[in-house]
Amino acid sequence: MQIALYQCPPQPLDVAGNLQRLQRLTVEARGADVLVLPEMFLTGYNIGAEAVGTLAEARDGASAQRIAALARAANMAIVYGYPERDEDGRIYNAVQLIDAHGQSLCNYRKTHLYGDLDHSMFSAGPDHFPVVELGGWKFGLLICYDVEFPENTRRLALSGAEVILVPTANMVPFDFVADVTIRARAFENQCFVAYANYCGHEGDIQYCGQSSIAAPDGSRLARAGLDETLIVATLDRSLMQTSRASNRYLLDRRPALYTDLSRD
Repeated sequence: MQIALYQCPPQPLDVAGNLQRLQRLTVEARGADVLVLPEMFLTGYNIGAEAVGTLAEARDGASAQRIAALARAANMAIVYGYPERDEDGRIYNAVQLIDAHGQSLCNYRKTHLYGDLDHSMFSAGPDHFPVVELGGWKFGLLICYDVEFPENTRRLALSGAEVILVPTANMVPFDFVADVTIRARAFENQCFVAYANYCGHEGDIQYCGQSSIAAPDGSRLARAGLDETLIVATLDRSLMQTSRASNRYLLDRRPALYTDLSRD
């Protein structure tokens, strides 16, 4: 399984331009099985509630159909962030996984909203953490701040996720998350974690880049710096099996000791 992550500066409020950028990128990433884009790639992240309300789309809207066509043409699954408008009118910070046949395998809504920015634009996602199969691997999805809560990655791992994809918009001064937390989540859950971040500026936000693909043994299979780039890595199931043979975190859990952790 070959995973490609695109680290890029956002193009806020430019849906057409971002779709054109994605079309070019599918050519550059040709050969990858899955292409992962940052959080809110379709519209930009730091755009304000009014713009989010204007640009939000249904999960099967015009942009989703365009991306499905690109996925079919490139024979590549695409994971992209966008503002989703639900049937009831609520707007979510969402990520959709469209497979190489142009079919939506999964739509995930950010459950843990970050600060005033997220809360001003989005509703919090429901208790829905799907694990889906793609190319013989089991995938889970999280969005940015979600991965900073260890319960989220653990529940996906316990549901069988072997790869957790995390579109993100992480900014300075939270470089620690990109540098340390992602590797820790991969190691403690014995799975691969692919973290696709922005770089550059968007309004008053300075993104910290450092997108990476972390392995179950805590190593990085690929890592970006601070600039725009496409990074690619091949996931090796034997590496995961070897790591799981020596790291018994999942087997040595004692859930009966942790019941109080779910209480307010």
